[in-house]
Amino acid sequence: MTSAPTRPAAQPATGTDPLQLIDVDHVQFYVGNAKQAAFFYAQCFGFQIEQVSDLTTGCRDASHYLLTQGNIRFILTSALTPEHPAAMECAMYGDGVKDVAFTVFDAEKAWERAVQNGATSAYAPRTYRDEHGSVTMAGIRTYGRVCHSFVSRTGAYDLVNVKKGGTFKPRFRRLDQIAGPTGKSVLAVNDHNRKHPCGLKYVDHLVGNVELGKMNYWVAFYENVLEFTMFKHFDDKDISTEYSALMSKVMASGNNLIKMPINEPAAGKKKSQVQEYLDWHQNTPGVQHLALRTDDELHSIAALRARGVDFLTLPDAYYDKVWERVDKMLTAHGHTPVREDHDRVKDLGILVDADDEGYLLQLFTKPLQDRPTLFFEIICRRGSQSFGKGNFKALFEALELEQERRGNL
Repeated sequence: MTSAPTRPAAQPATGTDPLQLIDVDHVQFYVGNAKQAAFFYAQCFGFQIEQVSDLTTGCRDASHYLLTQGNIRFILTSALTPEHPAAMECAMYGDGVKDVAFTVFDAEKAWERAVQNGATSAYAPRTYRDEHGSVTMAGIRTYGRVCHSFVSRTGAYDLVNVKKGGTFKPRFRRLDQIAGPTGKSVLAVNDHNRKHPCGLKYVDHLVGNVELGKMNYWVAFYENVLEFTMFKHFDDKDISTEYSALMSKVMASGNNLIKMPINEPAAGKKKSQVQEYLDWHQNTPGVQHLALRTDDELHSIAALRARGVDFLTLPDAYYDKVWERVDKMLTAHGHTPVREDHDRVKDLGILVDADDEGYLLQLFTKPLQDRPTLFFEIICRRGSQSFGKGNFKALFEALELEQERRGNL
């Protein structure tokens, strides 16, 4: 049993499917101060602060910072004028995900197909072009504050070149081409991160929280508009404790490269993590967390903990039973036991789960800002394509302890 170290390559274009999604092109965050947020994600999570688009490049209404690690691309956007939508959204919701953008072969055709399928347009196709190539983008609205952009690229802005460090879009400039007095990059944090990588590879999945009773509505949206299919389904019997519960359905693109679970709260004695998110997000749906893939969970978690990342804490009792449960599942399906050092897994507080395809290791950060909304998951897959169903109870209990500390349970 082996695990794929990188996201599988997209199939060649056929010219017949405008909604064939090639990759997560980027995830755009609206933040209060993009420059400061960039340094937070660089220092804590090992991202390269790679490029910027701001007043110095002719962008007059907002600043945009491109952060990269592996095949992960974050755009951090903050408003420079009161009219920019990031200004109001940050005031209402705090920092969070605005756009989950997909690379496609033809952004205009993808947008036209999605609108034909019933989507509401977020913005019409627009092309950014210079002598080096072009980037065409068009967007549709999804749940709450979030939109999906379709992105197609040509010339120097082709995704292959962007993955190699090429310029992201016209009016972006690279930061590591600016040398400081020692001849090194002007950003010391970039030099440090190159020497001490955290090993995050790409976006494994993105989870959205929606209001009670709306999960099936948005499931139908992804089925009808983006032509996704349901990959997994968890109900309140799967994800519950004595106090709280939620329901979740995992939607996947046709090639299974892009997975987007959708959560809604379920009835319980007290508030679930989904309801807490909604309470502190103006009762507006949004992206609850991003799962970032690594090929070495122990290395990544150790590196992130050393950088000061706060993770949820599990009771020692979790490890009294987990190995028997996981190894029993693996053996029953002809897989080898968990190869990672068990004591090290416990020391780092990592969760482990298994299914008929293999096992996974995962751990969740605490909220990334003062509002208890957005957080990250760090996940490593050793064959398993599930989402840690066996860990749901332990995870929920850990989350409830944090909710209680915040006075939100």
